[in-house]
Amino acid sequence: MKSSIFVALASVALVSAAPAPLVARAPPNVPTTAAAKTQLAGLTVAAQGPQTGYSRDLFPHWINQSGTCNTRETVLKRDGTGVVTNAACAATSGTWNSPYDGATWTAASDVDIDHMVPLSNAWKSGAASWTTARRQAFANDLTNPQLLAVTDNVNQAKGDKGPEDWKPPLSSYYCTYAKMWVKVKGVYSLTITSAEKAALTSMLNTC
Repeated sequence: MKSSIFVALASVALVSAAPAPLVARAPPNVPTTAAAKTQLAGLTVAAQGPQTGYSRDLFPHWINQSGTCNTRETVLKRDGTGVVTNAACAATSGTWNSPYDGATWTAASDVDIDHMVPLSNAWKSGAASWTTARRQAFANDLTNPQLLAVTDNVNQAKGDKGPEDWKPPLSSYYCTYAKMWVKVKGVYSLTITSAEKAALTSMLNTC
């Protein structure tokens, strides 16, 4: 009888000690659904400008943020769990859950830092006329939901596409993705196309 009780208690202990599923951490300042819908309604709808003159170098990114930490390493530490860094602030271990596809990674090399609104998209929707300082602020924005750690090949598949041409593999993330996209476009007074607005409206309706 005692042995049966011991086994039962041990089983309960094992169940209690089971780790909780890893959940992707949300970037800062994701708006409520109501706020995102209001902000979307206020964005200027216009055709995209030309790609002429665009270069990623015009958006200086992964700048130093604190000590030896640049923007990429700062986001890796923010979005990861149990992240350990070396003296150069490079992540040597940790766990990252990609919100776009739900994949979990334990090597920082498998993770990209995605610009929610891609630099090229921003260029064609208003950033071409910005100063370099404003483009740098946009490309390294840790205050708004513009940067997040995601699976590298998923980020590469997204490229510079807007929500009318690319959506996260996980449809359950449509709502959050659309809210973040709208927030960033609103903060930086960037325009949206009619197709982009239709896609965002559809995604917000999944909230």
